[in-house]
Amino acid sequence: MAIRINNLLLRLEEDENILKLKAIKKVGLKEKNVKNFKIVKQSIDARNKSDIRFNYSVEFECDEEARLVTKINDSDVKFEENKYEASFTLGQKKPLHRPVIIGMGPAGLFAGLLMAEKGYNPIIFERGRSVEERTKLVDDFWSGGALDTDCNVQFGEGGAGTFSDGKLTTRSKDSRCDFITEELVKSGAPEEIKYMGKPHVGTDILKTVIVNIRKRIIELGGEVHFNSKLTDLIISQGKLQGIVVNSHEIPCESLILAIGHSSRDTYEMLYNKNLAMECKPFAIGVRIEHPQAMINESQYGPMATHPKLRGADYRLTYTSKTYDRSVYSFCMCPGGKVVAAASEEGNLVTNGMSYHSRDEKNANSALVVTVGPKDFMSSKPLAGMEFQRHYEKLAYLEGGENYYAPLQLLGDFYEDKVTKRLGDVEPSYAPGWSYAKLSKVLPSYVVDTLKEGILVFDRRIKGFGRNDAVLTGIETRTSAPLRLIRKENLQSLSVEGLYPAGEGAGYAGGIISAAVDGLKCAEAIMSLYSPK
Repeated sequence: MAIRINNLLLRLEEDENILKLKAIKKVGLKEKNVKNFKIVKQSIDARNKSDIRFNYSVEFECDEEARLVTKINDSDVKFEENKYEASFTLGQKKPLHRPVIIGMGPAGLFAGLLMAEKGYNPIIFERGRSVEERTKLVDDFWSGGALDTDCNVQFGEGGAGTFSDGKLTTRSKDSRCDFITEELVKSGAPEEIKYMGKPHVGTDILKTVIVNIRKRIIELGGEVHFNSKLTDLIISQGKLQGIVVNSHEIPCESLILAIGHSSRDTYEMLYNKNLAMECKPFAIGVRIEHPQAMINESQYGPMATHPKLRGADYRLTYTSKTYDRSVYSFCMCPGGKVVAAASEEGNLVTNGMSYHSRDEKNANSALVVTVGPKDFMSSKPLAGMEFQRHYEKLAYLEGGENYYAPLQLLGDFYEDKVTKRLGDVEPSYAPGWSYAKLSKVLPSYVVDTLKEGILVFDRRIKGFGRNDAVLTGIETRTSAPLRLIRKENLQSLSVEGLYPAGEGAGYAGGIISAAVDGLKCAEAIMSLYSPK
């Protein structure tokens, strides 16, 4: 147990070193009686832009914590429970084969790590390549080279999050989040992700972290195989018997299926195997870019250039009564850039990415509108996926059929006319762009809802609706377009021994939540079987 103190405020000119003194003064302790003092959360309170402050939560240990907390009777002073430990009971059933994991995104990676730590020697198959090889392929694609449909921004070691902002934000209160954060730091992520209110790693550091986790899995007895694509399941009487990877049959009784939200060919294979699945809503739209300095000024006011303040972000939501849809910002990247994220030939997709420093000149975010089965004209499981494909194909054609993105300035978007020249905002998308009408690559109801929502957002962030803000199309991979249905024990509704996991299964929405879901599936398997 530890004592936690919330809402300790520091002005920008105050040094973080005085936090400990503030904390012990609040509870009436002497410094010598405080042990293991640490910051557990830091956020920026910018509600009063003339007096921006940092808000901290801290933890420490001392003698007689219970008596102290009871005596103080302060809502900001409380006990903090012990952090997550994989303390479930290991199963007794002897497995016939080692557990297998398909996919090496956050769900697969952390499931593999936990199972390796517990002596289960998991085997991980990833259709893409290692981070090192993958980075070269992606950089080549962004420079105008060929698209590799098995190794790209969506597929490869680390999953889609490898080429993103590396955000670790989550609304989940699951204590497994602490395990994930600790393991990321052990593998090279900055210590600050343990306490920052909106932590992020950045794609540059995240690549090193992922490699270090892979090495640890292997050192602990796990196996990792790249260029290894799942093409079939071997099922008998509703039970998983094995899998087919690169035309080779592999016996398997426990499979974590962490395929990611863009594995469309795998979805099709699973559909043909009659795996239980259902169509689900997601969102589509565009990427919008503004000068980062403008976002900073809007969020921080006169303190925008203060060296202690990080690049400002935003989170915007609005529900249109006119169109009965929500429009919202998604995956906002301060000081980042818009990147090509295609994974199929002839389809165009964008995403946002930042390095750890977040020092690029533009801020970018997806602005997306909710869509669902009523828009797909079908409730069949793959209808949403085909909906994505349709609009990605239109974007590819409108961009020039060379993975150049269709681009339009915001002012021209409202007037539905092709942009002739740029303003002060320089697009960051590579390999390039073509001026086009985004109304040609998005449903009309998405266009109309975006226009209404941006007018509202402009009242919340000064300059958000500026005419020369850059819109780049299109964003479609906000989440999986379907859900692989599973039972309470996390196994597939239709195949015993198969555990759909993470974003691709429809049970997560980000690095942390996907990793948590992977841990849950790993725990479910380990609760049944003993280590081999």
